[in-house]
Amino acid sequence: MTICASSSSDSTGSETSRAWIVHGVVVLAGAAAAAAAAALYLRRSRNLRRRVVGIIPARFASSRFEGKPLVRILGKPMIQRTWERAKLASTLDHVVVATDNEKIAECCRGFGADVIMTSESCRNGTERCNEALQKLGKTYDIVVNIQGDEPLIEPEIIDGIVRALQGAPDAVFSTAVTALKPEDAFDPNRVKCVINNSGYAIYFSRGLIPFNKSGKVNPKFPYLLHLGIQSYDTKFLKIYPQLPPTPLQLEEDLEQLKVLENGYKMKVIKVDHDAHGVDTPEDVEKIEALMRERNIQ
Repeated sequence: MTICASSSSDSTGSETSRAWIVHGVVVLAGAAAAAAAAALYLRRSRNLRRRVVGIIPARFASSRFEGKPLVRILGKPMIQRTWERAKLASTLDHVVVATDNEKIAECCRGFGADVIMTSESCRNGTERCNEALQKLGKTYDIVVNIQGDEPLIEPEIIDGIVRALQGAPDAVFSTAVTALKPEDAFDPNRVKCVINNSGYAIYFSRGLIPFNKSGKVNPKFPYLLHLGIQSYDTKFLKIYPQLPPTPLQLEEDLEQLKVLENGYKMKVIKVDHDAHGVDTPEDVEKIEALMRERNIQ
């Protein structure tokens, strides 16, 4: 029986079929590899910025209120009340006080807080947080700068800004705002903020922003008050002290403006919070009266 040789067209067809089979295998292998890579990325992304430390910067010297962290509010030092509120936040793995003053450090150790001693040369809370982070000796993905002069800060706000930064990979900084009271419109100690439609900060000012032609408060406009609490990606926090001071930062004396002036993004959340910061000795009485009303011990 004679076995006929394949024609040239049959040979071409077989080669084409084999080529398509090989191509299909490659495509399937590539798809599988891409799927595996995507799954790995998703697993890793869920772990991004997971480790969080809360740092409460506290300095004794202050032009408006020297020794403010140690002032007694219904029998407890203000720094203790802030620390106790921060400890209630579910997103924080650790809470420490960063100070340059031994009196503050001794007080904090007395009520059980971990303390990191930092340099007197720190120009602001952000730089103090950065120095404390380096001395902690542990790896964290997010640092929360918790202002020690708002002893009634809500733990939910701390958790909110942490989750905002975790959910905004293009941002290096997050903070919170609330509604500005009309009587605080022209108070330079009450920092105002404007944000864009995506929830990122545009500007911060001690003056009223936006400012209209009449020069008066518009009762229909939703002005925003900046709450001092803020969180940073730790990689950015290491860069921050190396950035030179910027014109807007120096003019307004607001450290967050250096972040914006250098082109970094800042995520902002809106919260319903009746802000009660302690900027002057007169504010202590107001805080105590409010705490009595709320039956806070």
